[in-house]
Amino acid sequence: MKPRQTITSIALFTLALAGALSGCQKKPKKTEPSASGTATAKVAGAKASGPCEEYATKLCAKAGEQTSLCGATKMATGVMAPAACSAAIKEFSLTENMLKDQRKACDALVTKLCTETGNDSEVCAMIKSKIPQVPSEQCGGALEHYDDVKKQLTAAVMANKPLPADVQAKIAATDAPSFGPADAKVTIVEFSDFECPYCSRAAAVTEQIRAKYKDRVRFVFRQFPLPMHSNAKKAAEAALAANAQGKFWEFHDLMFKNQKQLEESALEGYAKQAGLNVAGFKDALSTSKFSAQVDADTKLGQEVGVQGTPTMFINGKRIDNPSDFGSISTTLDGLLKTAG
Repeated sequence: MKPRQTITSIALFTLALAGALSGCQKKPKKTEPSASGTATAKVAGAKASGPCEEYATKLCAKAGEQTSLCGATKMATGVMAPAACSAAIKEFSLTENMLKDQRKACDALVTKLCTETGNDSEVCAMIKSKIPQVPSEQCGGALEHYDDVKKQLTAAVMANKPLPADVQAKIAATDAPSFGPADAKVTIVEFSDFECPYCSRAAAVTEQIRAKYKDRVRFVFRQFPLPMHSNAKKAAEAALAANAQGKFWEFHDLMFKNQKQLEESALEGYAKQAGLNVAGFKDALSTSKFSAQVDADTKLGQEVGVQGTPTMFINGKRIDNPSDFGSISTTLDGLLKTAG
């Protein structure tokens, strides 16, 4: 394996395990749809039923719901004859044995990591929970470069540990737009990019948090415009200009609702809609009055390991999916209950 291929293999494996492929990333991987992918899409709407649904369910339970094999099987069984699926169910032990053989490398990797780091370690827990998502061939590559993989997985676990109290206080400081009382038992800090589509989903979650929890939590919004988004930096400056006039959240909502139109002339239109002093707003943008504050937020994000957007911390602990209100609500309810 060439050095470059080795690095890519390790990176893909550890990213899959750490769940870091969601959201807007600093260096997005560009992919073009293949002819086979287009053909697959044509049958993607077919849904299996009867014995075919049963076969797909059995296979996915063994292979892992998140694997490409499971996805391909669900699509294939949508167009298979019921008799063929019934025959496959009768001979399912053969399929099960083949799956076990394919996953030997993954099982060996789990055993080795958990033996070395401890069965109760966070590294062991991570790999056990995430390994079904990883293709078996990547497990083989990971075993070949075990020391590097172990190091990166350990780093991923460390990145997900709660931030030290002084760092939590730093990212939650009062220099950023926020809502909720300063003495709230739970503080949420989000690093976001107004041009990132995933961040617009997180913005909807922010509104749900405000509606449900009102003054029981504090929510802090930090700027983290990514270099690949040409309008994101100026949009972040515009948001802070609106914040200086007490209209941050109104402006925040307008920009996320109009993500594809964030050029400067459009920002001025949103300023009018939000009821801002437009002359003062335009002056702040033309002089880059808030550029340094945006840069400071970005640097702060880098210091706490932010690689993409949205990234959200709850009481200093990074959460997996900032766009899932259900899981966030469960976390908040637990913390508030504990805090009394």
